[in-house]
Amino acid sequence: MIPDSSPVDLAISRLPPLRETIARHGLDARKRLGQHFLLDLNLTRRIARAAAPLSPGTVIEVGPGPGGLTRALLLEGADRVVALEVDTRAITALQELQAAAGGRLQIIEADALRIDLTGLGPPPRRVVANLPYNVSTALLVRWLHGADSLVDMVLMFQKEVVDRLVARPRTKDYGRLSVLAQHVCSVQRLFDIPPAAFVPPPKVTSSVARLTPRPSDDRLADLRPLERVTAAAFGQRRKMLRGALAGIFPDPTAILLGLGLSPTARAEELTVGEFVRLAGVLDK
Repeated sequence: MIPDSSPVDLAISRLPPLRETIARHGLDARKRLGQHFLLDLNLTRRIARAAAPLSPGTVIEVGPGPGGLTRALLLEGADRVVALEVDTRAITALQELQAAAGGRLQIIEADALRIDLTGLGPPPRRVVANLPYNVSTALLVRWLHGADSLVDMVLMFQKEVVDRLVARPRTKDYGRLSVLAQHVCSVQRLFDIPPAAFVPPPKVTSSVARLTPRPSDDRLADLRPLERVTAAAFGQRRKMLRGALAGIFPDPTAILLGLGLSPTARAEELTVGEFVRLAGVLDK
């Protein structure tokens, strides 16, 4: 331990190893909760450093489990961490870390899909999380709707989800999530983490991405029309747009021609900006 370590750093360093914490609290990873625990402090600190600066303001973590990333966020200088955990078993384990954190860690037992991030601690707020695989996309879409309350998000997903987040038009991974995320945020793939780094190892590689909301003047105030347009277009992506959009526009061909778009194009051919223009027509 370096000589100028803070009292919190010292207290965290004295906590039991994460594997011992898992064993003592019966924290076996549960498939229904999408749990895969990342225990390597070198990797969790790398994620925390990728989200820097972690102060001032509030870092929101979802699904901390035994607290591997939570420890890293505190050690990397987060002034305030709010951890949202739905698994009651993990709450007890996290309370040991809370006692060591010197008032810098708040634990909330809650389903992140049902909680409003805007009331969690003082701004600026950022989300840093190893997301449960089974709800990662739903959580992200929810946060895109509330992007005005966040300065950025550094999130771990299955690699295939990050492939979709950064995909460009006319590629196989380009879809609804690509359009929504890229319209609201600047999206950057940071690094991959192999399955062997997790307990238990998932069957897929994971990837960490940073999403930084664009200025509010550069994006739609209401994402719902864009969600409807992209859901219709990519829900039947083999169809030409004139057919795929028939359920939401009375005359899709006229709408598309009016925007200078080809009615015979398919969803993956449109840029993010062109989908936004379609959403603007729907909104009116």
